[in-house]
Amino acid sequence: MVHFEASPERSAGRASDRDGLAPVTYLPGASPNDEADAAADDAADERDHAEKLLLQRLRGRSLSVVEAEKLLRSTDIDEEAVQEMLERFTELHYLDDEKLADQIMHSHHERKGLGRSGVSAEMRQRGLGAELIAEKLEEMPDDEAERATELALKRVTQLDRFDDATIDRRLTGFLMRKGYASSVVRDAVKAALASRRGSGRASTVRFR
Repeated sequence: MVHFEASPERSAGRASDRDGLAPVTYLPGASPNDEADAAADDAADERDHAEKLLLQRLRGRSLSVVEAEKLLRSTDIDEEAVQEMLERFTELHYLDDEKLADQIMHSHHERKGLGRSGVSAEMRQRGLGAELIAEKLEEMPDDEAERATELALKRVTQLDRFDDATIDRRLTGFLMRKGYASSVVRDAVKAALASRRGSGRASTVRFR
């Protein structure tokens, strides 16, 4: 910053006002322009860091918009930058809630054998909206009974050393944790126990 001081020796008889100015004095501290530039550089660095962090997470697994927003808010970027980045990543389909819902249906229903409530719980935990969840659950095949029975028949072969009451309890807990309805679970457990008796593997020995 430049500061001009009138010379104490200035007199009315000098030829010009310029001759009466003291030497230029530079006061300490940066100019306002320098400070603004530094702040802009810091903000740009923070946005760059936040974007790299989001991309790194997306390389590991898909994120919902809610999960991405939570991640960005944990950085030092401002609200405007958060929303701008979310919009841009959504336009580029790096963030796609519908695609994520399809992935959950495949991995949790088709591969892991979860029922409707189990799939719904996973979608809610990932931050997907209620409307999207309802839409995707409608797309799921109506084969809960078949899937639950298939899981129970497979599981019961690992429980040969237990009596029927213990098997009933363990199979029921197993299928309930998978997210199947109680009526579906009851039928699947009955089918598994009947299959076990028919194979001659029934045991009266009780193990807890």
